[in-house]
Amino acid sequence: MIHLLRTDSTNTDFQKLVALLDTDLRIRDGEDHAFYSQYNKIQAIKHVVVAYQNDEPVGCGAIKEYEQGTMEVKRMYVSEDKRGSGIASAILKELEIWTAQLGYNKCILETGIRQPEAIALYKKNNYSIIINYGQYTGIENSVCFEKTLK
Repeated sequence: MIHLLRTDSTNTDFQKLVALLDTDLRIRDGEDHAFYSQYNKIQAIKHVVVAYQNDEPVGCGAIKEYEQGTMEVKRMYVSEDKRGSGIASAILKELEIWTAQLGYNKCILETGIRQPEAIALYKKNNYSIIINYGQYTGIENSVCFEKTLK
């Protein structure tokens, strides 16, 4: 059974999962990793979800304010051996619930074209592809999504 914990970026399990995420992204992003890395710092993220299975941290995600009414989904990761079991969707849903509870009505996010699993996850969870926003404008390797919450 999966247990979801709402926490913040000081959570050591979150920090360990993010280190694994960064290792994976360093390989996938190649020469582009430094560009993306500058926008993925975890200091002072107030809204983090860590997923536990049998008391072991197996996944994470976070939200941070992008602009009024909109939260940006950041640092989504599930351990490689746990992928495909619904953990990422559960984390994403919890982040959406939290977003709505905080008074925001939309989530946006960026992922890379070299992350087909992530693209499939967001499509499966009713996110729509949008024109790249902010620092991702004009970046060919980025795919941006949004979802309006009910």
